[in-house]
Formats: sequence, C-alpha cells, structure tokens
Amino acid sequence: MATIIFYQKPGCATNARQIQALQSAGHDVVVKDILTEPWHADELRSFFRNMPVDSWFNQAAPRIKSGEVKPDSVDAANALALMVGDPRLIRRPLIDVDGARCAGLDHEPMLSLLGRKPHDELEGCLQEANRTQCQQP
Repeated sequence: MATIIFYQKPGCATNARQIQALQSAGHDVVVKDILTEPWHADELRSFFRNMPVDSWFNQAAPRIKSGEVKPDSVDAANALALMVGDPRLIRRPLIDVDGARCAGLDHEPMLSLLGRKPHDELEGCLQEANRTQCQQP
C-alpha cells in the first residue's frame, strides 16, 4: 500500500471522509493543513498538471461564491498568485504519492489507489449538499 500526503482543510467533513476511505483501502495517510502550508506557485502548479485552470479552484470558497474571484476568467499565473495569497481558493484535497501529484480524487494516482472511480460522497462537499457552513479553523 501507499503513503499518501493529503493536504486538507481542517474541520472539512468531506476531507475527513476522503481520508477515511484511503485508510480503509489500506493506505497510510499523512495529513497536512492546506491553509498553513507555505505554498509557492511552482510547487502548487505541480498538483494541477494538465487540468484546465478553472478546475484548480475550490468552487465552495467564499471569494468564488461571492463572485469576487471568477475562475473561468483567470489565467494560470494569476490563479496561482490568488491561491498562494488565499489557500481557501485551492481545490482540495491536494495529493502527493511518491511525487505523483494531483488535485481531487478523480485523477490518477488516486483512481488506482482507491480501486474505483470516486463516488459523489467522496468528491462532493457535504456542507454544500446540506446547505451548512464549514467550521472555520
């Protein structure tokens, strides 16, 4: 089984479910706080690989929901600058498995490690579905 570095937002019920699913599949999960990690644009960019820029964003982030940040009108350099300044904008989780990186559970290497396509209960935000707010760390 793999050792997975998992960047999460503390208190996020969806991230907790994702961690549990990975542990249940037999993986070791090293959990890190995405909000306090000292991000640099180049390092952050390595998680997004060939994903379209607008999919790099956490669609549930307050600045996106308010319309202040419009992911579909931001280029890569500005997206990274925004995320370095406000990590709540980063799509979660960020995953690193022996240098293979991705954002979200719907990309490799996560699909193989989970042994299936992630279901909505692993990717979708519980608070959005329940119309509640995440606890602030």
